[in-house]
Amino acid sequence: QVQLVESGGGLVQAGGSLRLSCAASGSTFEINFMGWHRQAPGKQRELVALIHSGGNANYADSVKGRFTISRDDAKNTVYLQMSSLKPEDTAIYYCATAKYYGRYNYWGQGTQVTVSS
Repeated sequence: QVQLVESGGGLVQAGGSLRLSCAASGSTFEINFMGWHRQAPGKQRELVALIHSGGNANYADSVKGRFTISRDDAKNTVYLQMSSLKPEDTAIYYCATAKYYGRYNYWGQGTQVTVSS
């Protein structure tokens, strides 16, 4: 079992920045991939960024150049630095972990990010 706790969401104006954090506990040795997903009202959940234990990261095209995912293995924490935020980035952001690529089996409770125009 892995427990995930997100923090760092909030309200920000367009063009601003936020940093999300996700702290993992429990069976963290199972974690190979850590990802940030988001779900906007009326839309499907989408993968925003993921990072492998080796450090390789992938991003959705919509956030490339604006968002940066990183991890601190000593703290079992993954971060999402979001810059140049746009109103369309408004969503609930979820942290998730996977042992195998694409198979996210543990999820956090979500944190709301709202970007005002």
